[in-house]
Amino acid sequence: MSTKPFTARGKNLVRCSRCLLAQSYCTCAHCRPLTTKAAFVLVMYDDEVLKPTNSGRLIADMVPDTHAFLWARTEVNPQLLALLEDPGYQPYVVFPGEYAFKGQPVVNQVPPEALAEGKRPMFIMLDGSWREAVKMFRKSPYLHRFPLLSFDAGEMARYALRKGQREFQFGTAEVAVMVLAAMGEQSNASALNAWFELFVESSLLGRNRRPTSDLTPRNELISSFNTAWQTAAGESL
Repeated sequence: MSTKPFTARGKNLVRCSRCLLAQSYCTCAHCRPLTTKAAFVLVMYDDEVLKPTNSGRLIADMVPDTHAFLWARTEVNPQLLALLEDPGYQPYVVFPGEYAFKGQPVVNQVPPEALAEGKRPMFIMLDGSWREAVKMFRKSPYLHRFPLLSFDAGEMARYALRKGQREFQFGTAEVAVMVLAAMGEQSNASALNAWFELFVESSLLGRNRRPTSDLTPRNELISSFNTAWQTAAGESL
């Protein structure tokens, strides 16, 4: 469990206990998982799990094989280490290649041969602010032996929904969209992207950042997600 209470602005809003959105704009009724070859591991900075704006939970909504662990500098969760050693997985750390340690491979796509080996690709996401993510990566030597999955600026621009201080700063779910596309699962990527957009709109409505008198944009996003999910489900049959 996190050691810090959530005390930021919006703490008094009545929220759904599952999606953490305002109850009036809860998305849980629309949630349906994808069929994907991907697995994800969220390594979360201490208070990230408590933030209603955290998009990492959207990956868990859509990808059944998702695991989450709180990061600690001095004590590594033994279940995390065991998962990384599981012979059924091929771990990739999703992080900019410029931060690679000496000898650490950097790839921009998931090599087809990795899938042919019968291993499920498992993508490790460092979930926190950019400063926190850099700290987690640098202070976690057990991650330095795995290849980095890194995206070039052109690839990232195609998926840019929000901008951070640097080109490669995106929400966790946005990066997962790029990951699924890098695996060749474009329809799954589109469905997760649509789920993320619905999350953003619902969050803004709950924070009174959107006019609540007309919910047409949100309803259209619900429809877009349903269509994207149905397309992805049809391709998985």
